Amino acid sequence: MKWTRISGLCLLLLCAGLSAVWGYSLKGHGRYTHTDFKPIYTATRCVISHCDPYRGDVLAEMYKGEDQRLLADPLTRKIMTRFVYPPTIFGVIVPFALLPWPIAHHLWFLATVISFLLAVFLMWTRGVKYAPGLSTFLLCVLAANSEVPFGTENAAGPAVNLCVIGAWCLLQERFVALGVLSLAVSLVIKPHDAGLVWLLFILAGGDYRKRAMQTLIVVAALSLPSILWVTHVSPHWIQEWHANLAQFSARGELNDPGPSSISGRTGNMIISLQALLSVFWDKPGFYNPATYIICGAMLLLWANRLRKADLSFEQAWLAIAAVVPLTMLVTYHRTYDAKLIMLIIPACAMLFAKGDQIAQWAFAITTATVFFSADIPLGMVLAFAEKLHLAPAGFVQSVLFLALYRFMPLLLLATSIFYLWVFLRSRSNHRDAAHHEAQRLAPDVPA
Repeated sequence: MKWTRISGLCLLLLCAGLSAVWGYSLKGHGRYTHTDFKPIYTATRCVISHCDPYRGDVLAEMYKGEDQRLLADPLTRKIMTRFVYPPTIFGVIVPFALLPWPIAHHLWFLATVISFLLAVFLMWTRGVKYAPGLSTFLLCVLAANSEVPFGTENAAGPAVNLCVIGAWCLLQERFVALGVLSLAVSLVIKPHDAGLVWLLFILAGGDYRKRAMQTLIVVAALSLPSILWVTHVSPHWIQEWHANLAQFSARGELNDPGPSSISGRTGNMIISLQALLSVFWDKPGFYNPATYIICGAMLLLWANRLRKADLSFEQAWLAIAAVVPLTMLVTYHRTYDAKLIMLIIPACAMLFAKGDQIAQWAFAITTATVFFSADIPLGMVLAFAEKLHLAPAGFVQSVLFLALYRFMPLLLLATSIFYLWVFLRSRSNHRDAAHHEAQRLAPDVPA
């Protein structure tokens, strides 16, 4: 057993390392001709220079002094000069922005790699206690298919990884300071990635709520100076930020969840529930309220159960597994955000170890979600779909369009419903409490 686990760990790290090397080799080629970290870096340097980061003309001037070629392509120019992140992110990026670009973006890439390796390792240590083979397989599939976060250097990479690290530390009650800091930085970078995970700790009460409040204090310490700074530099930043978001969300634009979006048939597609519902009726007045009603109802059931539960260790991981796919469904997320599903794997391993019918469903649903959100299988499906020239016109074509272009939100919805159902019917008892506590405190070094 010892050598089996060691070989599994080596395979996992090899898959993650190959994915990082592959992603790095793609930078500067094809659709990775610029990295998503560049506009964040430039906007932060803009703030340091006391100029408005939410004005496109101001950012264009910054690029003229640093990298004019990025503005040659109209779409790239729009992406580079329409900053859409909240000002909270500046509190994290300032140390990078003070460095020259070649050093800064390599350090960012290194931070993404290190945090990813740690995140998948921590999920593996949890899962192998219940189902070593399944946990190793699922995490290897995920680790070997993560070249997009590495190649794009998108902020979702570190944000997702730090959310996973923070959740593990706080649930295990180990390295708590690291967990609080990791979850806080994740919230500062991309609050819509880590927000519902943080909410879990608030609703769970007890020490979990204490850690969540400590996280909130760190978030405030990192965010408030940035917000005050940007407000001083640009008193109208809120209106400008909203205008940038609206421009990208317009019909046919990059962040439009509808079928006509320029990214809707690519590996960088939106995976929120709006993208699925828009196939039936491509009107924001329909798919936005419908998404909020569906996700809101599920969230209320989850929150009510969480608030009333004397949460056992197993239930905590089930609650995580239920809310992680819901996080990606309720609002804007892309395929690289889906790496957050590694948080589901420990709960899947727990259920799989029981060997009943629920274990079979857990295996089937989780494996499908992990596999089809992986970069290579996702690319293969989209390449096949492109040859069919599908359009959501008519019942049969709409079904095919859903199956080939909108399977990600469909899988996430099925995964969230399944784990929510399991969580709602789970029960704590005192006999199992000692067992769960022993599992939580058991050494995480492979034995």
